Order: sequence, then C-alpha cells, then structure tokens
Amino acid sequence: MEYIFETKMMVRDYECDIEGIVNNANYLHYTEHTRHLFLKSCGLSFAAMHRKGVDAVVARMNLRYKVPLRCDDEFISRLALKKEGLRYVFYQDIFRAADNKLCFSGVIDIVCMVNGRLAASSEYDEAFKQWI
Repeated sequence: MEYIFETKMMVRDYECDIEGIVNNANYLHYTEHTRHLFLKSCGLSFAAMHRKGVDAVVARMNLRYKVPLRCDDEFISRLALKKEGLRYVFYQDIFRAADNKLCFSGVIDIVCMVNGRLAASSEYDEAFKQWI
C-alpha cells in the first residue's frame, strides 16, 4: 500500500486495560487523530470546516486487530486514501515502531454532511485532489 501520510505517537498508560494492552477503542482515537493531522497538512481544519457547515463523519469501519500495543510503545500511524462516490475511504494501519509489526489495520469510510445533508464537499475534494 502506498501511504500518503504518517505520524508517530506513544501509548499512554491510561489507554491500557487490565491485561496491559491498549484497549481496542483507543485505536479509533489514534486513527481519528491521524486523519485530523492529515487534514491540517492539507490546509484544512476539522473545526473550521464544521463552522462552515461541512462535517466529515464516519459512515463505516472495518477493523482488524493484529499485534497488541503496550504501555510506552511508540507506534507509527499511516494512511492511504481513495474516493468512491461520496465516500472518502481511508486505509489506516498502525505499526509498532520498535519492530515495524502491524498492530492494527482499518478501512474507514468518511462522508460529508453539508449543512446537515449528505453531499460532496468541494473543499475536501480540492484538498485531496492529488490522491483521489
């Protein structure tokens, strides 16, 4: 897969469950944070777009948990992107930095609500034009 963006993060102790591994829901936080950083790198602000009446929302997720992350692990969150109709399809993988093992893989479909209605967003299309 050809990734177009990546960011490095670290597991915090409160993100782990009693088994000492990252609670599954936290991977969703990691991927969402990665998407927001990607937006910023494209010149878009998630909050500013909301104020304009354009909200990018999750429509569907397909998630696979592979190798668990643990407290203090550094990891790299990577994404790729394509567009299918009104959906922006984000392919997001998380790798443990120490050994580059795949820990999590997700396909996240995002759609835009423009003034409360499902619609195309010219701002998102323009920001992502080199990849879609």
